[in-house]
Amino acid sequence: MYDLLVVGAGPYGLSIASHAAAAGLSLRIVGRPMASWRDHMPRGMFLKSEPWASNLSDPEGRWSLDAYCAEQGMTARHGEPIPVEAFASYGLWFARHAGPPVDERMVTALRLCPGGFEATLEDGERLHARTVALAIGVLPFTEVPSALRSLAPAHVSHSSDHSDLERFRDRDVTVVGGGQAALETAALLAELGARARVLARAPRLNWNDLPPSRERSPWQSARSPLSGLGCGWRNWLYSERPGWFRLLPEAKRAHIAKTALGPAGAWWVRERFEPVVEVRLGQRITSAYEWGSSVRLELTSRNGEPSSLETEHVIAATGFKATCGRLGLLTDDVRHGLRAVRDGSPAVGRDFESSVPGLFFAGLTTASGFGPAMRFVHGATFTAETLVRGVRRRLRSRAAGDRIPAPGAGVRLTGTGAVVQN
Repeated sequence: MYDLLVVGAGPYGLSIASHAAAAGLSLRIVGRPMASWRDHMPRGMFLKSEPWASNLSDPEGRWSLDAYCAEQGMTARHGEPIPVEAFASYGLWFARHAGPPVDERMVTALRLCPGGFEATLEDGERLHARTVALAIGVLPFTEVPSALRSLAPAHVSHSSDHSDLERFRDRDVTVVGGGQAALETAALLAELGARARVLARAPRLNWNDLPPSRERSPWQSARSPLSGLGCGWRNWLYSERPGWFRLLPEAKRAHIAKTALGPAGAWWVRERFEPVVEVRLGQRITSAYEWGSSVRLELTSRNGEPSSLETEHVIAATGFKATCGRLGLLTDDVRHGLRAVRDGSPAVGRDFESSVPGLFFAGLTTASGFGPAMRFVHGATFTAETLVRGVRRRLRSRAAGDRIPAPGAGVRLTGTGAVVQN
């Protein structure tokens, strides 16, 4: 039986595995390395975060993005976006050097067993571990507006469904959303020759400014410090002190996790986007249905005026919602013990441990507990260090025959996935 099973091999899973191996834990990491970045982002996309804020984490800091770029004869400069393909390759390089080999099979079910957990892999093999870290990324949590869910896949998709947009060349495509994924996807579609438009509920699009220089005066740094999530003391708190964020009241944490660093496009997308993409703002989709070979969208403006739109395909770039009910790999015996906070995400304690003893979460699922940094690669360092410390604490407790209380009360999940008050 392993000390730790890491489920997921993206930036968070690889970072956790690196720290766990350095701590001397017996572990296994399973999942396709950097799958979201390799298989679910079209070529031509770039990282929105700065290169220095996009490092995976190993205890000695040897396997940084800077080190990878230097080895490859590339540059990683502040203010110069990194191609997604290069970042995915960096993750594979990190996986080869910074931790144990990755087992690329997928986990199909996770259940409780004597002494810990049993994970069933896609080929039927079963692994056993005393503790588990779920670092499954964002793909299980795709969010599509309810008005679009009845459409066939030929007419609607999520932005994360595409590694290649070539099939939309010369077609009419409507992208729903106003964030980076929507705006960059629309720009790429237009550059392929598609008739691309963006449809958003917001009254205007937001654009990030060119980042300020990292070389700043003491006065500038004191007034508005630069952090991995941007400038300002609030962003610095989210970025550099997730442990402090957790001390806020639950309702406040959930509100900040939902609203902070809201939808916005990177400065380098704007000049590609504005000349070639149609924009329709302040519009809500009330219904959608097939109309011959196309889709007809019925819309309502912010002041209640109806309108309609015909398009050949709709791409929902509407983000992700990390609720417990979407954790399909958990069997009922695990789900029954899982508590959730008000937004439906797992309740986690100070070390990322859930209410199921020995089951830890990482990444987007923990944003309501530890803040907006958990939505970005930058949060992997704090998570890996803290979570592995929690795993070691749990293992010591079991060895001593003690029981560490699970995180405090929240809400719990029923067998059907419904959320109810404790």
